Amino acid sequence: MPEKLSSGWVLALTAAAQFVLQLDFAIVNVALPTVQRELGFTEAGLQWVVTGYALTFGALLLVGGRFGDLIGYRRTLIGGLTLFALTSLSGGLAAGAGVLVASRIVQGASAALIAPAALALLAHAHPEPRARIRAMGIFQGSVAAGASAGIVLGGILTQYVGWRSVLLINPPLIVILIALILWRVPAIPGHSGIRLDLPGALTATAAVAALIYGVSQGQQNGFGSPDSWIALVAAAVLAVVFVLVERRIADPILPFSLLRGGGRPAALIAILVIGAVLAGYVYFVSMYLQHVLGLSAVQTGLALVPATLTALLVSTQMARRMLPRLGYRRQLLLALALVGAGQFWLSQVTATGSYAVNVLGGILLTAAGMGLALPAASLALTADAPPHQRGTAGALFASGQQLGSAIGIAVLATIAAAVTDTTGDLVCGYRLSFLVATGLIVLAGIALSITRTTSRP
Repeated sequence: MPEKLSSGWVLALTAAAQFVLQLDFAIVNVALPTVQRELGFTEAGLQWVVTGYALTFGALLLVGGRFGDLIGYRRTLIGGLTLFALTSLSGGLAAGAGVLVASRIVQGASAALIAPAALALLAHAHPEPRARIRAMGIFQGSVAAGASAGIVLGGILTQYVGWRSVLLINPPLIVILIALILWRVPAIPGHSGIRLDLPGALTATAAVAALIYGVSQGQQNGFGSPDSWIALVAAAVLAVVFVLVERRIADPILPFSLLRGGGRPAALIAILVIGAVLAGYVYFVSMYLQHVLGLSAVQTGLALVPATLTALLVSTQMARRMLPRLGYRRQLLLALALVGAGQFWLSQVTATGSYAVNVLGGILLTAAGMGLALPAASLALTADAPPHQRGTAGALFASGQQLGSAIGIAVLATIAAAVTDTTGDLVCGYRLSFLVATGLIVLAGIALSITRTTSRP
């Protein structure tokens, strides 16, 4: 085992871990129709294959980040990957719907250990600002690569091998990944001077779980349904309780200092809104390509490859050169402008449109904006975090993405469905969802323009 961290190996292995998470999420979504047929899921039950994962992932991120600070980032990452592999195996071999849902719920918990530990380990291995900017760009580029690969592989594996293969592909990949981590990444001890804030952990977990459950039920049954509004009210009450509890704790699970200073306020605004827009963008572009233009799932994945390559190029090459000159806020504002332009482009889709005219320009602009935004936001949240809080800072970034994604897809899908039901026009619903996303980007830009931040990383 090496005596000190090899930044190149840490970058490669943490990016690979992030790639696996994104690959899994996208690949499972593609296989859902086949899963429903073969395991006899009801419509309500099928949503729990996705919602169960999202609920535990989002709800336990702060706890996962704190575990990394407590016991060490490598140990947390390996533990999370091991659990992820085991739950992939149990899900892939599931004989019934209940086992698959249970596996996905526990798999979400394992992802909540992996995501913040990987980001914290990356920050720890790249203390020099320019190296960290480049590393964050590559790390966030793996998000786009994993999502796009998942769509393509999901279609191929489901069609030619079977839906179980989309889960069973994970264990061998993770075994190799863990072996390389044990070989190339030394153990980093946890910080003995901190402890797990149990009251804060319980209230934060309950609040986020209630929020994700409430918005998912709102998407399925309408936000006026009892399941939705009761859960959302509970989430609001629990959030207030969480703040009150944290103010009285000497060593809180979420130090409020991590929410202030530097580029953090701007980064939090950007990541929440971009998380919301990104989830809706991938969903509605995929629906338009398949339901209106008639592409298959595999063709849809291939159609998104130019966007993936653009995001990778921008995040790994342009973002690291621009951020030292522009600073956090101006780079995030530029990113929002590009994403907003892309969403407005997509809002012009028509029933007789084409990929080249109606889609390509929009996804390239959106991807370029994402490539600028994600490295800047992740760096702003983790760069100045104290060493004993890097896991929590990584969890804060991942939580922003996850909450934004959950809320965004629920709200935008509900709006699109309401318009489609009223007008009978599927494309009209898609157009309005992209327009609403454009409006969210404009509001985020206004908020960022009045947010005080540190000018340079």
